[in-house]
Order: sequence, then structure tokens, then C-alpha cells
Amino acid sequence: MIKFFRQSYAIQYVVIALMAIALWIPAFLSGKATTGLDEPVTPLFNLMDRLLGSSSIAQHAVAFVLLVLETLVFNAIVVKHQIVGKVSTMGTFVFVLLMSLTVTQTNFYPFAFSTLFILLTIGNLFDTYLLPNPEMNLLKAGAFVALASLCYFPAILLILWVIIVLPVAKKGSLRLELIPIFGFLFVYFVYFVCIFLFGDFQALLLGYKDYFTAFHFSVEGFDLWNIILLVLLIVPTALMLFGGKNSGLEKTVAVRTKISMSLILTIFALLTLFLGSNVLMNGLLFIVLSILVSYTFSYMNNTGWANLFLTLFIILVFANHYYFKLL
Repeated sequence: MIKFFRQSYAIQYVVIALMAIALWIPAFLSGKATTGLDEPVTPLFNLMDRLLGSSSIAQHAVAFVLLVLETLVFNAIVVKHQIVGKVSTMGTFVFVLLMSLTVTQTNFYPFAFSTLFILLTIGNLFDTYLLPNPEMNLLKAGAFVALASLCYFPAILLILWVIIVLPVAKKGSLRLELIPIFGFLFVYFVYFVCIFLFGDFQALLLGYKDYFTAFHFSVEGFDLWNIILLVLLIVPTALMLFGGKNSGLEKTVAVRTKISMSLILTIFALLTLFLGSNVLMNGLLFIVLSILVSYTFSYMNNTGWANLFLTLFIILVFANHYYFKLL
């Protein structure tokens, strides 16, 4: 199976499309619309929520279209930066599977809207490694973090990731460190000015105050099934990435640098799991795992046990979507 998705022919795209549709059919058939959060810190998500109203079909259609667009962006990033082979659908396959892993994820929720901006942030950060003048990429990275946080507020943590990984990408000067911060602050400046001129600025400030007053890390989003799922994802990924002497993983400096940047992102992904809501809706970890799993599957030599695990895992995923519905 792994070798099948290392290639790029029409049949691979047909299989991935059918897999995505099959994983999302239960969501469309459920008829359940998502109740809007209406938090002042997520204005872009609130806007889409109001536009779609309480239509379950419209919500799931928009979320599915977003998944397709985000899948294309993700695959373009991993191919461009040699995390997968130049002619490969591995990134597409892994991203669709991990971002549609459970019934909970095949839904209309804030992180689904922030994912596109997070991927654009990652792409711009990866680009900085080989660019002699990365100022524009860094400016866009900061702006994309701000836009992501306007959909899913915990994404604001990524501005710290951007600053931390710049030295890893050999772009750690003070001037370059300040550029993404400026891009981030510019987006929020425009947002606050618009609310000041056309909205209720005092209510906005009160909303932010209330959010940070109630903000706390918590384990209430965890239950036994979530923990089991995370272990099944994280442990095999770590073993594949670090455990094999003859893994055949690509060793170019550029690729290793981007994997290192992704591993640092894992720290922030794990932090978002403790923000109180269902851990499956704090999906930054699934983006990081998509990068690392795509990388290991693309370059490992011995795929025997990995194929067996992947096959069993996919069977369990479909069984959960159509029968158990535990997550």
C-alpha cells in the first residue's frame, strides 16, 4: 500500500478521492448542524457560521471543500520541499486520512478554517531556508498566523514557533525575527481599527478580557479513546522516524532542517491538546503527524510491518466511522 501511494497516476487520485468521500458520507448523513461558538476571538469563523446558518449540508459541504483545498496545499508543500518524492501522492493520502480520522473531525469547527492559514505559514517558513532575502515570506508567515488565530485562537501560539525556528533555518538575526511579528500585529491592527470604526470596540475588548480570564490548560478534553488514538498515532510515527537503522530516509541538509522545524512544531501541537475542548478539534498535532508520516512512508525501505499496521489502522478508522463511532 505504501509503495502504491509513492506513485502519482490517475488511479492514486481516484482512490484518495473515494477514501475522502467515504470518510465524509456519515457526516453528511448525520443531519447535525454545529452550534456556533460566537467567541469574540474567532471573528472569521463566526462570520462563516452566520453565513451558513444552521444548515448541516452547507456546513459539511464547506468543511469538505476546505479539506480538498488544504490537501492540495499540503501536498504542494511536501513535494516542493522533498518531504515526499517529486512524483508521489503520499502527502495527499496521509493528510486526508489524518484530517478525517474520526467522525468528530469530519465536521464544521474552528480549526478546519485555520488549517489553510497554518499550512501557508508552514510553507512560507520552509521557504525561508534557501532564500537569501526571506523578508516577504516572513511577513506573510506572521500575517497567516494572525489569520489562523482569528479562526482558531490557540493558533496564536504559532507566532512563538515562527520566532523559535528561524535560527534553525539559519535566519535568526534580530531584524528577521521582528518581521513576522510586524506581519502578525498588522493584521490585528487592521481588525481592531475596523471594529473601532464600524463595531463595538468596548465589547471586543471585554470579550478578549473574558477569554483570557477564563483561559487555562486542562485535561477535560481527554478520554480513554482519545488517549488510545493519540498513542496509536504518535508511538509508531516516532518508531519509524527514529528507530530504523536501515530506514533509507532522505539525509539532505535542507530536508533534515525542515523535519527539525516540524519536530519543534510538535511541542506547540501538544500544548494545544490541553486547551479544554475535544483534543480531536485541536488538530495541529494531526498536521505535524501528516508531515512526519508522509516523510517516513516516502523514504523507508522496509515497508512490511508498516503496511500491515497501516492496513489495520484504516480498517479500524472506517469501522469507527460507520459502526462504532467512538470518537
